[in-house]
Amino acid sequence: MVLPGPLVDVDWLASHLGEVVVADVRWYLDGRSGREAYDGGHLPGSVFVDLDADLSDPPGPAGRHPLPSPEAFAAAMGRLGIGDGMPVVAYDDMGGIVASRLWWMLDVLGEHSAVLDGGIDGWSGPLSTDTVVPDPARFTARPWPRERFVDADEVDVLRARPNVLVLDARSAERYEGGPNPIDSRFGHIPGARNAPCGGNLEDGHMRPASVLRERYEHLGAHQVERVVAYCGSGVSACHDLLALELAGFEDTALYVGSWSEWGADPSRPVGVGDDCPS
Repeated sequence: MVLPGPLVDVDWLASHLGEVVVADVRWYLDGRSGREAYDGGHLPGSVFVDLDADLSDPPGPAGRHPLPSPEAFAAAMGRLGIGDGMPVVAYDDMGGIVASRLWWMLDVLGEHSAVLDGGIDGWSGPLSTDTVVPDPARFTARPWPRERFVDADEVDVLRARPNVLVLDARSAERYEGGPNPIDSRFGHIPGARNAPCGGNLEDGHMRPASVLRERYEHLGAHQVERVVAYCGSGVSACHDLLALELAGFEDTALYVGSWSEWGADPSRPVGVGDDCPS
């Protein structure tokens, strides 16, 4: 099975159920339980992927959602029935903003993965409340490719380079430094441009590639050699990376620690307001 691209629609998935692993990656910043949402109704045959337990190490100095070790990620994928070479379609109920984290993690390892456009809200078929117990699969542990992610020290260097664009996928309010209950300090990485991940969506669906291309060209992506994206904890920034890929930009990287790492370090500088106006 070859996926048609990093984004698939519900009609395509409906005609290929049973040929791909369908992953429910619902998670909520406000503390609601993604598992309870899954138990209340999910796409038939889908497995529940826990963002905190399966796609992240425990929170700490490296941020709220640091990458798990290659061994831990491989073990989680194998337990979920995701093996080497198995195509995976991930979904959520937020336009792919959470599901894109699984897409990115699999994609950087060379695995076949996609996000379901429209997510569970776009699914017109029946939902299931059956608990899916997948057959274990073999997923080979392999190092995270260093060219696809950066750390805080690298971002501190890259943000000053004219051939690199750093994007902040959080809301404009958080980017500009508005007080909020999430961030330890308020503001953004100096020099970063604001590209709220919600701007990639229209009516819960990803905007057309041409519109995404225009959006990121407006931010200057076509004038640089590399784009680095971050957000609050390295999750929603993956949605910007998905949009950038759909728009035709290839050299991209994720700052995994994101603002949850940068903002918690008092030695790191903070920008407020819009210090990179259009």
